[in-house]
Order: sequence, then C-alpha cells, then structure tokens
Amino acid sequence: MNENVIKLIKDYADVNNVPIMTDSGMRFLLRYIQNHKIKNILEIGTAIGYSAIMMCTVNPDIVVTTIERDEKRYLESIKNVKKVGLEKRINLIYNDALDVRVDDKYDLIFIDAAKAQSQKFFERFENNLVEGGTIITDNMKFHGLVDKEPEEIASRNLRQLVRKVKDYTAFLKGNTRFETEFIDVGDGLAISVKNS
Repeated sequence: MNENVIKLIKDYADVNNVPIMTDSGMRFLLRYIQNHKIKNILEIGTAIGYSAIMMCTVNPDIVVTTIERDEKRYLESIKNVKKVGLEKRINLIYNDALDVRVDDKYDLIFIDAAKAQSQKFFERFENNLVEGGTIITDNMKFHGLVDKEPEEIASRNLRQLVRKVKDYTAFLKGNTRFETEFIDVGDGLAISVKNS
C-alpha cells in the first residue's frame, strides 16, 4: 500500500474536518480483522475511503462494501480508492444507509456514520451478518463527551447526540442476540459478536 497516498488522505481529512478513525482505533480494527480471518466487510459511513482502504491492506482477499450519503465525501472516496488501485475490492455506494437494501452476508459490519443513527444501522443490517459475525461501532466515547455530565456540555445538539450514544450503549448491553465488549481504544469501540 502506498504510504504517501495514505498520508495524503489523512492530511486531507485533517484540513477538511473529515472525521476518520484514530491511529490506535485503526490498529485495533486491523488486528481484529487479521486475527478473525475476516474477508467480507460492510461499512456504514465511507467518509473519504480511509478505513475501507486500510481494511483492505490486511489481506488481498478482503472485499469491502461501503455506504456514504455525503456527495462530496463519496466523490473524494472514489478518487482515493482509484489512487490505491482497489476499485475491484471496494464497492462504493452513494446513498443513505437506511435506504440501502443489501442481500449479501458479511463477516464484519463496521458502523462509523451518524452517531444518532447507530442503533438504526445496527438493527437494519444485523441480519446481513454471518453466524458468529461481528458488528464493530466506532466513537462510543464520542470525543470524551459520553463521560461528562450533561450540564458540562454547552450545546443542546451535542447533549442530544451524547444521549443517543448512551442509549445505544444501553441497547447493546441489553441485546441478548449479541455479546458486546466495549474497548477503550481510540474514540471507544463496541465489539458485538453475534451468538451462534
């Protein structure tokens, strides 16, 4: 994988305020994919293609289907995927994930999109998971705001988003179809493994 292209993608994200995974979160994700021999991945929230590209670096057999609803980011992700020559392994879909119907089964579903919608994404796509497959959700700490008291968060919108993340955490903890582990790495990850 071309290190220079990866650096350019990360620099673009930084300059244009595109949220991408932290380095430590990405290292954990790639190790998880490798250790569990994951080959078929569905990603909710492409952004500019960084995580889809990085996931493909683990193994040449990995195929990623990824969904993005923001047109500018989607177009940027097409450019980035072409730069690294992964057009045959990364299937980019321009749409709102809640409007997309997917028939395939996946070893891993990676949710890294609108935080307020995480539970809806989980419920919409959980049937697209193979037995024993995993749903990984990023940003469970939501930039450290989840640990703050509501009155410490200035913006009403942010308080509502934090409440949604907390509600999603409660949903995962109470979901008996999955075993969920919360990992304190990067911005917080939830690893939900489907019970066989």
